[in-house]
Amino acid sequence: MIGLPSLQAMDRAQETRIWLASEAMDMRCGFDRLAERVRAVIGEDPLSGHWFVFHSRRGDRLKILYWDRDGFVLWYKRLEEGKFKLPRPREGARTVELRASELAMILDGIDVSKLKRMPRYERPVRSGEEKSSKEKNRTDSIMRGN
Repeated sequence: MIGLPSLQAMDRAQETRIWLASEAMDMRCGFDRLAERVRAVIGEDPLSGHWFVFHSRRGDRLKILYWDRDGFVLWYKRLEEGKFKLPRPREGARTVELRASELAMILDGIDVSKLKRMPRYERPVRSGEEKSSKEKNRTDSIMRGN
């Protein structure tokens, strides 16, 4: 059985982004249907190497889709009891960008929306990174409850 890469490995690979789709997904969907939803709902390229997280309507199942050099990887988790505590997207937003540490907490049963993120230094935004920084700031705002 192949597991997800470690949090430590994800933190080192800062170019990998993690997107959570805000709308619930039919968990019967496989590789191709989820890849299509990445394009349509999240607006990203499913072959980018980024991680795309989908949740069930009941909130007890998660699927993570990503491209790994020569094919898609689909990771699936079903809780026997309880629900995943997912961050709420801003009104009208179709996605929430997560940090690797936030995804790890969600998978471990921690409600990340109740955590308080302390202000830290952020590297100045370069022209090509403007969109990702704005998305990150929106996520941080959601995490702070603003």
